[in-house]
Amino acid sequence: MPQPKYLTDIDKILEIPEQERKKLKQITEKFVFRVNDYYLNLIDWSDPNDPIRKLVIPNEGELSEYGRWDASDEDTNYVVPGCQHKYKTTALLIVSEVCGAYCRYCFRKRLFRNDVKEAMSNVDPGLQYIENHPEINNVLLTGGDSLILGTPKLRGILERLRAIEHVQIIRLGSKIPVFNPMRIYEDEALLETIREFSTANKRIYVMAHINHPREITREAKLGFEALHQAGAIVVNQTPVLRGINDDPAVLGELLDKLSWAGVTPYYFFINRPVAGNRDFVLPLQEVYRIVEGAKARTSGLGKRIRLSMSHTSGKIEILAIENGKAYLKYHQSRDDEYGKFMVLDCPEDAAWFDDLPGSERFWKRPKKRTDDVVSVNELPDMPRAQTQTRGVMQA
Repeated sequence: MPQPKYLTDIDKILEIPEQERKKLKQITEKFVFRVNDYYLNLIDWSDPNDPIRKLVIPNEGELSEYGRWDASDEDTNYVVPGCQHKYKTTALLIVSEVCGAYCRYCFRKRLFRNDVKEAMSNVDPGLQYIENHPEINNVLLTGGDSLILGTPKLRGILERLRAIEHVQIIRLGSKIPVFNPMRIYEDEALLETIREFSTANKRIYVMAHINHPREITREAKLGFEALHQAGAIVVNQTPVLRGINDDPAVLGELLDKLSWAGVTPYYFFINRPVAGNRDFVLPLQEVYRIVEGAKARTSGLGKRIRLSMSHTSGKIEILAIENGKAYLKYHQSRDDEYGKFMVLDCPEDAAWFDDLPGSERFWKRPKKRTDDVVSVNELPDMPRAQTQTRGVMQA
């Protein structure tokens, strides 16, 4: 199958009526747009509420006043440009600001502003930091999308990480397995690279972002199988999103199809309160009910999933919401509060940890560790005129 063609101009999508395209154009001036023809072909254009359409086609709600650009204060996690170190054993390298397509719910929409530069093509400072911190045993390459990098560039980073003795696990954050599976199964050099650097003792994990069962096509399964054969372990995470997968039957089908394809269900996330995300937000108690309904429909393999909020203070697992109370614990913790159990009142409209009365008692707002990274929450709401130079694959 030929490599898909990428589009960055919404006017080229003729399935969208012209009047609607004109309205959506103003959204793409604030939030960049990118998609490819393979993924567009998954959309049922006769259905205005098609979930695949909602994932990548802009919506007018993106211009509503809501949330912050950096809702989890990732600016405070940077130790050097391009490298975050929030949890003791894990470092993030932000290696790309480009994705196969731009999900409209993305919690890092700020990276697509042309006045923000968090992704680094030069990863030397980050690699040096990781080398000097032996407590870091796993590294996540993310962005943007790590598999948008050209194979020679990706290979160079993997080679250097594998030269650091204490790095055991390398994770590749990516939606490419469903945005452009051909990039995986047709690129023998990529698969050879994974074969070389994913060994019995030191694995490469692909952290896939699959939001809906319809994304699991024949081509996607070929991509999963190619990754498995190359020695990678594929896991999946998705937020629960209004209008896309907020249905126990849909999420249950997703859990089943992932398990059948050998992709481990890893996290369901609460959608972060990020600028432009209003249309995707659901109350916590509703998400909990949907997730439990989905888990009731799947096997023990599907039930491995955890429902979590990626909060400034850590990953907060939602154990239960019942009779107006939220039962929570720190699954990951910035301040070493692992396993801390919390019971808080949960108003019906609460959609985030900060919406729960008394939540402020359980964490402290962190301070930035380097001034070399811009705090996007302090920038004007509207970025400078967007350019379309980001629509090319990085070499």
